[in-house]
This record gives sequence, C-alpha cells and structure tokens, in this order.
Amino acid sequence: MKAIGIVLAGGSSHRMKALVSKRAVSAMPVAGNYRSIDFALSNMSNSHIQKVGVITQYNARSLHEHLSSSKWWDFGRKQGGLYVFTPSVTEDNNYWYRGTADALYQNLDFLRNSHEPYVVIASGDCIYKMDYNKVLEYHIDKKADITVVCRDADDLGEIDRFGTLKMNEEYRIEEFEEKPVVAKSSTISCGIYVVRRRTLIEMLEKCAEEDRYDFVRDILIRFKDIKRIYGYKIKEYWRNIATLEDYFNTNMDFLKPEIRQYFFKEYPEIYSKVDDLPPAKYNVGAQVRNSLISSGTIVNGIVEDSVIFKETYIGNNCYIKNSIILNDVYIGDNTHIENCIVESHDTIRANSYHKGEGEIKVVVEENERYMM
Repeated sequence: MKAIGIVLAGGSSHRMKALVSKRAVSAMPVAGNYRSIDFALSNMSNSHIQKVGVITQYNARSLHEHLSSSKWWDFGRKQGGLYVFTPSVTEDNNYWYRGTADALYQNLDFLRNSHEPYVVIASGDCIYKMDYNKVLEYHIDKKADITVVCRDADDLGEIDRFGTLKMNEEYRIEEFEEKPVVAKSSTISCGIYVVRRRTLIEMLEKCAEEDRYDFVRDILIRFKDIKRIYGYKIKEYWRNIATLEDYFNTNMDFLKPEIRQYFFKEYPEIYSKVDDLPPAKYNVGAQVRNSLISSGTIVNGIVEDSVIFKETYIGNNCYIKNSIILNDVYIGDNTHIENCIVESHDTIRANSYHKGEGEIKVVVEENERYMM
C-alpha cells in the first residue's frame, strides 16, 4: 500500500474511571483475548501497510509490553515495521504531547523520512474492521486533501462525545464541530483519516508555528474551507470504548453470534499477542451460559452472559452474571458478582457480594496473593 500508518494510542479518559489507573485506553482488554489497539494494528496489517508508528504517552507500560514483539501483526520485517514513539526531551522541546497534532509534530521525522505518499491515521481505542485501501482509493478518486471516515451515530444521547460533520451531496465536508453541546448532525467522525504526507507535514508545521496542538480543532475544522476535506461513510460495526458504559457494552456485543462470527470467523482476522496458556477448564458443577471463557481459566461455579478473561479462577458456588472479569482474577467461593467489571489481578474474598445497581460497578480489591 502507498501509505504509512500512525496509531494514536496515548490518550486517557476520566470516563473510564478506575480502569485507566493502570493502563491506557488503547491497552484495555477486549473480547477475552484482545487489546483495543489490536484492531487498528490488524487493520493496518491486513491493508498491507508495512510501516506503522504507534504514539503512546499516558500509562503506557502495559501497552509497551503488549507491543514488545511486532511479529503478532506481521510487522517483524527488514523494511518498514512497527515503531513506538513516546515523548522525549530534546534541546528544542521538553513538553509531553499537548494534543494530537503536537504528538504528530514531535515525531515529524518519522513522516519526513518516509517515502510513501499517503498517511493513514487511526485511533487505538476503537473496535472495528476496515480495509484502508478502499478509503485510500476513495481519497485519490475525490482528489481530496484529507478524508475522514464517518458513520451515523448509534446513540444520539452520546453524540456530544464525538466530532460531528455535515457533508454536501458530493460528500465534501461543509461543517465540522468537535463535541458539540447541541449537535447539528448525527454523522460522527470515527477518528480515522487519510491525508497526503507532504500536506500533513505542512499543516503540522503551521500549527506548531501558531502554538496549536489539536488535530481536529486546529487542522480539520480550521482548514475545512481551504482544503478539500471529504467524508467516507461506513455502515459496518464500529465502537469507541472511551467510556465505562461503551467499554462494557462493546464486550457484551461479543456475546452476540453475529458479532463473534464477524470478528472471529470472517476474513480478515484480528491478531493479538498470544500467551502459552492451557484451554479453559470446567470442573464438576460448573455451568456456563452465553459467555466467553478465555484460556487459562478454571470455572467451578455458574457463569451467565459474561466475558471472562485469561487466567481467572472462579470458586465453588460462585454466581457471575452480566459481568466482565479481567485477566488473572481470583474469585473465592460463594461469591456473587452481577453487573460489574472486576479489575485485573484482583483477589475477591470468599462470600463477597458485588452488584451494580442502575449502573456498571467497577470492583477493585487488594491482591493478597502477591502481598508480603
């Protein structure tokens, strides 16, 4: 493909509450075996993009561990490959990334030293499948300066979290608002952009000269009447997991047969780092209904309508319903968990009771297994 890829994976979100106290949103576990960033990286690989930069910043340790070997996404190659960019102190700059445009500008050498004519920019906190080649073909056919992937919002009540846009009959963007209080359109940006590399360098340099740091506000909105900016509308599955509710609902979507078929069975695949773990074990008395149970898990109790991540132990007479149990959780006997997200590496004491009333409850307990 005639493009390089950039994945923006440095962000946090206060709406994720305690879940982002130890990891970036892009490192959030999804669907039992994946991390959020796996979807963007897999789309890059499946689109035959051979050179990808991942920009990290907030709570990036677990994300860096996940990206420690690029072979899982087929980026272990002599030419191109996977590059991870973190903020660094130089003679000219001692700032952390102050926004998405600033993050790109501080890694401008990556753009300057590449020879591909186009750049695909994607967010690391979205769950979807996409062939970026189709977007690039559309971009070239429209003779666009920037192409923005967009779709109609599923929930109009959540539209104030996204950028909204209006297009004319030729799909050229005429209006663009970032997180409007009162939205004029139900079409939202998916945080995926195709732009000519030289054009991107010029706009980033201009932003830096004027102390502007945000890609949406200071490039897309500011240049919408100067540059040819088009929308590429999709109808396929796409979810952003930047809130606790969206994260929970996205994982629960994978309990639907059609969603599992789309992501797990249909080509192209979604790739992730593989752990050497035994298959899940179901002991006498275990009952599992409509749930995802990951490798290394031992089940003794009842699990219904839940997503159980790797290396979880569920004790005797436990009842888990409509919940997400993250990696390496020990759940003691006679425990009831309902409408909850249990943080990874937790130890839930025997005879505990946790239930989310009216909203999703995040359960964080001290891990006695590793305490001195």
